[in-house]
Amino acid sequence: MTDHRNTNGQTPNAAASASGSIYSINLENFRKRLKALYSHWNENKSELWGSSDVIAVATPPPSEDLRYLKSSALNIWLLGYEFPETIMVFTKKHIHFLCSQKKASLLDVVKKSAKEAVGVDVVMHVKTKTDDGTALMDAIFRSIRAQYKGSGDAPLFGYIAREEPEGKLLETWAEKLKSSNFQLADVTNGLSDLFALKDKEEHMNVKKAAYLSYNVMNNIVVPRLETAIDEEKKITHATLMDETEKAIVNPQLAKVKLKPENFDICYPPIFQSGGEFDLRPSAASNEENLYYDSASVILCAVGARYNSYCSNIARTFLIDATPLQSKAYEVLLKAHDSAIGMLKPGNRTSAVYQAGLSVVEKEAPDLVPNLTKSAGTGIGLEFRESGLNLNAKNERVVKAGMVFNVSLGFQNLQCESKNPKNRNFSLLLADTVIVGEQNTEVVTGKSSKAVKDVAYSFNEDDEEEDKYVKGETNGSDPFMSKTVLRRLAGGPGAGDNRAAAKTSADLIAYKNVNDLPPPRDFMIKIDQKNEAVLLPIYGTMVPFHVATIRTVSSQQDTNRNCFIRIIFNVPGTPFSSHDPLKNQGVIYLKEVSFRSKDPRHISEVVQQIKTLRRQVVARESEKAERATLVSQEKLQLAGNRFKPIRLPELWIRPVFGGRGRKIPGTLEAHVNGFRYSTTRADERVDVMYGNIKHAFFQPAEKEMITLLHFHLHNHIMVGNKKTKDVQFYVEVMDVVQTLGGAKRSAYDPDEIEEEQRERDRKNKINMDFQNFVNRVNDLWAQPQFNGLDLEFDQPLRELGFHGVPYKASAFIVPTSSCLVELIENPFLVVTLSEIEIVNLERVGLGQKNFDMTIVFKDFKRDVLRIDSIPSTSLDGIKEWLDTTDLKYYESRLNLNWRQILKTITDDPQSFIENGGWEFLNLEASDSDSEDEEESDQGYEPSDIEPESESEDDDSDSASLVESDDEEEEDSEEESEEEKGKTWEELEREASNADREKGNESDSEEDRRRRKMKAFGKSRAPSSSAIPKRSKLRR
Repeated sequence: MTDHRNTNGQTPNAAASASGSIYSINLENFRKRLKALYSHWNENKSELWGSSDVIAVATPPPSEDLRYLKSSALNIWLLGYEFPETIMVFTKKHIHFLCSQKKASLLDVVKKSAKEAVGVDVVMHVKTKTDDGTALMDAIFRSIRAQYKGSGDAPLFGYIAREEPEGKLLETWAEKLKSSNFQLADVTNGLSDLFALKDKEEHMNVKKAAYLSYNVMNNIVVPRLETAIDEEKKITHATLMDETEKAIVNPQLAKVKLKPENFDICYPPIFQSGGEFDLRPSAASNEENLYYDSASVILCAVGARYNSYCSNIARTFLIDATPLQSKAYEVLLKAHDSAIGMLKPGNRTSAVYQAGLSVVEKEAPDLVPNLTKSAGTGIGLEFRESGLNLNAKNERVVKAGMVFNVSLGFQNLQCESKNPKNRNFSLLLADTVIVGEQNTEVVTGKSSKAVKDVAYSFNEDDEEEDKYVKGETNGSDPFMSKTVLRRLAGGPGAGDNRAAAKTSADLIAYKNVNDLPPPRDFMIKIDQKNEAVLLPIYGTMVPFHVATIRTVSSQQDTNRNCFIRIIFNVPGTPFSSHDPLKNQGVIYLKEVSFRSKDPRHISEVVQQIKTLRRQVVARESEKAERATLVSQEKLQLAGNRFKPIRLPELWIRPVFGGRGRKIPGTLEAHVNGFRYSTTRADERVDVMYGNIKHAFFQPAEKEMITLLHFHLHNHIMVGNKKTKDVQFYVEVMDVVQTLGGAKRSAYDPDEIEEEQRERDRKNKINMDFQNFVNRVNDLWAQPQFNGLDLEFDQPLRELGFHGVPYKASAFIVPTSSCLVELIENPFLVVTLSEIEIVNLERVGLGQKNFDMTIVFKDFKRDVLRIDSIPSTSLDGIKEWLDTTDLKYYESRLNLNWRQILKTITDDPQSFIENGGWEFLNLEASDSDSEDEEESDQGYEPSDIEPESESEDDDSDSASLVESDDEEEEDSEEESEEEKGKTWEELEREASNADREKGNESDSEEDRRRRKMKAFGKSRAPSSSAIPKRSKLRR
């Protein structure tokens, strides 16, 4: 509890200065662990505790250094916090604490618990700031001598011999102890053995630490490495270390929604490459650039700790591995798995290392000298627990409850290469393992170490050598990258009479070489019409379709030379869409650079290429979106049959693209559908009646817009956006603000008249919409539309409640058939008939908010979560659910629904036989097995922060609508030319301000929580068991 480098949080001394009750000692844990301490001491007094009669533990002052001390570990294990500059002395009858007044006041609560647990009295020796503690130490010694008076021999004093005294208090204590004529004994082994067996709470802390470690590896380290390699960026090991450390101390960066104040690093993250490797945890990431050329090896190690409990993970990544590297890694992987498999109760720790060694001796005996001399150590409050080394000499017995860092590697291997950066290499694998009664759990195992996931291949043919392309053309020097992947993307070579090679999207710039424009100046040219970039190579203008270009950039050196660098999409690079088997024998080019003396020309070329590429990508994306649309019937215009029902001056959401000024349009009801159009010919949307799933009319009451909303069966295109929700609305208030500084009276006639005009305008708009809705309802009542079952539904505001369905808080309102939120984008429309059950989560006394999880009848569909609903809305929501005959349950915690639904879909028969959703019935499950333990495999962090949006890329949940919303906002920013804000923007700002301000009756804590919710929280991490928590309500 010193700084974040030492433990997590503040010291009790610092906390007490701010609030006397900010820390509280878990007395149940204290009693249980104090009893375990005295029991272990008595049973192993001579073997492990040096026959000591007294145990003295002195904790040093806080330090900025990253260190692990037995004294600090005992503080945290026994009391839950670290107490710096505190001396604890344990005897058979007393426990003495020598500390400051503030620490003593915090420790007073343990007196009764200590008496109940082991029958000892707790004695406080309070030291003032000006006191050196000498008199208090003498009092402790007198008490000990009096306790052992008459026994003949002086008591044996146990202490931690390896810890040097730090600070004036501990130095004084060490001098007094040596001059007191007590016999001294080292108790380090006793403490190590005491910490080795961990209880369920300690296992949970290790699991949470491991959960962050493998998420940092999966979500931060691996993507960062792939990006750097893919884009050939120069980045140092130290920079990677800093970025990774930031993700550990701020777990939200790694998509882990746990409280950051409980986390810290075990050691600075380690990144090594380029032939310099050190497999020790004390190794440091140097300032050298990450090296990822062919036959290179990258080592990454990450260690996170939660509530001071450590975890560790290390992975090795291979780039275009040589046969030796591949073979060595496969052997290491087998050896590592074999060592983990030997971690079973009853086995000796030496057998763990021997299991890994046997694999190497069998599979690759020549690599035995390079194998590390240890397979890891115990891990917990200390990163390396002494006494639990997994080496050939240690004969300790493995017991259930122990936790190990299984770390195995090959060091100083060499392959045949002239390049020193890939001649020497090392391999390392490390995982955190919990030994159970039956099974061994690898808690960092969700970060894959399989060969297919760590080996990257960028070369197509091993026998082909990298080549330079050198030449000069009119003062420009085109030159190719050394890592060229030998495929020319989208264009013929010099003198080639073949058609231009197609891109992955089969885009063609020129059908044959005769279509190329005649060369004038041998300079880079952009052909806008044919969407091609022509590059001068060896005196020939070589065309490349702009879609084959991945990135283009320019820079200027000190000699005023400008360089333009073009990187192409090629097979073999991550995320490339090219199929290398499609056009075998075609040459691909990965990168080309040109030098020029004309910076203006270079700048223009870069800008033109980027603009043309953006246009082509947007067009092809829209074309791909349209290709997935369900074909709609053709709109039949009203014509002479009847006059179409019209509603003018409407705005549409999502908005049309383009850079022009937005203009309103007219909605017309025709024979078989609606048509919305503006005065621009390309701004038109048809909505067929047969494609409408739900239609809503929401008049403006407390909102600033009156709207019609259509939720569709199948997607349609609005501009260049694919959507299932189309909305037409009118702002009910004029965009007018009085900027004068003078204040107006509430009885000012002009003010009253203006307010009356606003009310009249709102009523008129609502009436116009209502008339339109009534006429359309009459049209839908005709016999030809009976099968569609269409009618405008109106939200029931009196049943509404606030919640966070996506990123921002919104007012969610039920209708007769749906649950909707139609003001904020993305919209929320949930059909009640598609709901299987509703689970109300985090419901309990003292909770000011709860969450609603909606499970759909289609179990392959992701559940919908509505977070941060005020508890005052709970009764109203229950009544509404009762009236709609929706079955609902209550639970105290958030459940991992992704895993629950997977379990159900994997074995639906067992789900039915076990009572279906009755596992959520808390009353039933509690009565059957009140003390039943939850599986560790299904662990879900208890202090996880609630979520509002799924962050899984492959999720099909409604929260994915967010991407459409972001695209809409981007297009609005690009196309909006007016300087003033629209009413929609003003309304959104006012709504956000109201949510941040909160109700006057809300506490400051509620407002902060609501504000955090508005910025979005993500869901609980994945677990693999179905928790039995909940209560059925009908």
